[in-house]
Amino acid sequence: MSRILVVDDDVAICSAIRIVLEQDGHEVVLATDGRTGVNAVANSTFDIVICDIFMPGMDGIETIHAFHQSNPQMPVIAMSGFMFRDGQAPAPDYLSLSTKLGAAYSLRKPFRPQELLKAVRECTANAERASGQRPADATNPAMP
Repeated sequence: MSRILVVDDDVAICSAIRIVLEQDGHEVVLATDGRTGVNAVANSTFDIVICDIFMPGMDGIETIHAFHQSNPQMPVIAMSGFMFRDGQAPAPDYLSLSTKLGAAYSLRKPFRPQELLKAVRECTANAERASGQRPADATNPAMP
């Protein structure tokens, strides 16, 4: 399975994501802020990064941009619980902005475990296709 870095300043969110991903067979590393996440990527290899948008210090947009600069092939899943566009005051859609800056997928908190696993599987499949590997597909198994 995948080695995944989760970057979020909310310890409860990190713990919940870790449980879901580890139960699905993934190895999970946690970082509580953007700088720690960028350092982790610089010093280790990850298949996927899951990154919150709103964090103190180095925010998620800046962090995602740094991930994309250092390793453009590494899929990043952006996530945020920030309420977007309330209709009264215009505000940018930060999740859409994150995909324009290199995030492969975005999740709006709160999300269900199935949504998280779907995003991880899609990122993994897309990365495998891009590298020329054939993704494992239970509905279309590879011929022996």
